[in-house]
Amino acid sequence: MPHSGARGAHRGAAGTTTNPFLHHPAAAAAARTRSTLMRSHPPLAAHLLLLSSSTRRAMASTAAVARAAGVAAAEYEEVLGRLSSLITQKVRAHSGNRGNQWDLMAHYVKILDLEEPIARMKVIHVAGTKGKLLLFEGTRADISEEKFLKYFWWCWNKLKEKTDDDIPMPAYFRFLALLAFKIFSAEQVDVAVLEVGLGGKFDATNVVEAPVVCGVSSLGYDHMEILGNTLGEIAGEKAGIFKKGVPAYTAPQQEEAMVALKQRASELGPWYLMQHWFLKISLQVADPLEPYHLKGQHLGLNGEHQYINAGLAVALASTWLEKQGHKDRIPLNRTDPLPDHFIRGLSNACLQGRAQIVPDSQVNSGESINSSLVFYLDGAHSPESMEICAKWFSHVTNDGRRIPSSAEQSQSSKSLKILLFNCMSVRDPMRLLPHLLDASTQNGVYFDLALFVPNQSQYNKLGSNTSAPAEPEQIDLSWQLSLQTVWEKLLQDKGIDSANSSDTSKVFASLPLAIEWLRKNAEENRSTSFQVLVTGSLHLVGDVLRLIKK
Repeated sequence: MPHSGARGAHRGAAGTTTNPFLHHPAAAAAARTRSTLMRSHPPLAAHLLLLSSSTRRAMASTAAVARAAGVAAAEYEEVLGRLSSLITQKVRAHSGNRGNQWDLMAHYVKILDLEEPIARMKVIHVAGTKGKLLLFEGTRADISEEKFLKYFWWCWNKLKEKTDDDIPMPAYFRFLALLAFKIFSAEQVDVAVLEVGLGGKFDATNVVEAPVVCGVSSLGYDHMEILGNTLGEIAGEKAGIFKKGVPAYTAPQQEEAMVALKQRASELGPWYLMQHWFLKISLQVADPLEPYHLKGQHLGLNGEHQYINAGLAVALASTWLEKQGHKDRIPLNRTDPLPDHFIRGLSNACLQGRAQIVPDSQVNSGESINSSLVFYLDGAHSPESMEICAKWFSHVTNDGRRIPSSAEQSQSSKSLKILLFNCMSVRDPMRLLPHLLDASTQNGVYFDLALFVPNQSQYNKLGSNTSAPAEPEQIDLSWQLSLQTVWEKLLQDKGIDSANSSDTSKVFASLPLAIEWLRKNAEENRSTSFQVLVTGSLHLVGDVLRLIKK
């Protein structure tokens, strides 16, 4: 069962990445193949006639496969280039971003002949600020690169043919949603889990008029420049996915958000069909799971907050199974442990860049988190998720340290807590860093050093050539310097500042330089554990993963 949304897909139950745009191995594999062929081509030309016919056939076959791999990689890069052309430089709230306007989605769906396929599709529609994850144990969640390319060109060519100045090509996230609809319908999936990209009411995924069930995960303050400045306004936008007669679930919410969700549900009112009156939309609160529900197993995703997300996932999956006539496969009640297939799905769940622990293979000899350099990655980028991230990091690293009252105590410690941070300039660091610092100190963790870096990848380009400008003078570090200023002020207010800011924070001109500095210090201080929390931006987390896994 593929799992996708306006931002692309996450991980499915089978553990395979369904977003073909992130960390795809094709380009790297093709580069290795091309390099190998160039090195071996001269001796091949000189000695080919001396080889047996069977060997020649084998070599020819290998060369053909290599050429095909190169062609496929080149085509994949071309596709990423086409996608890059859809990324606008305007912020998503910009009214002039015509390709993002909601009224155009109906035109795009009609151009691609997707009206009937979408109407027939079994959809679980999920919105929310955090925790939009739903997994089914034992289902297929991947798609081959060959099929992806085929469906991409089918959508691209049709849209290119029918769009013009009045109806321009859809912007990036809209196109991904349309591509997902095409793939899901063509592959005849049993159920499609659609994650809202942003908001709900005007999101590209909201062209689905009759989902099987809707869900709203925990809400917080995010994308406020678009969704509103209060939880009530944000919740009202998220509740835009509610439909008449469609059951809906929500994770427990703050009162202001819950009032807005219930208000939207009541506005849909009773509806009439086939001489019968039906009750208005049913909005139910999905209770968080408790550890005993899992029969001693652990959730695949780390963090206490994941029990809230898991509770919503169980409610949504159960509703879908019941509507498909599989009542024998759903939990009997909320008090007994879950059926084994639910437990397997929840315990096998994984999502890169969220509460992920990665020992650095270049510095460390093994995969133990007791190694000398370990990265703790979480793409938190809202005030609420900052707190959750800090609590998780504190829980997995806290060694009972007390507040460092002097430089000597910090130097004598056997572990160093380091923050590697960046956030997009549309976000207010004063709404992020205080939550991170407060939650950390409240849970007994004090950062010895904070590193501020620009993201490595460009926001407006996909593919293998997405690195930042190579020359330091081309990089504007004013944003990182402002983040450092905010951090130092927060430390000063808490009375844990140093006489020299270079002792508590640094700004690096690039992420590779920061990683190089961390590795150098870890190699020179093998007795010290460098525990690096990477957070503030999913872009940053993705960049770090690419660099440390090379």
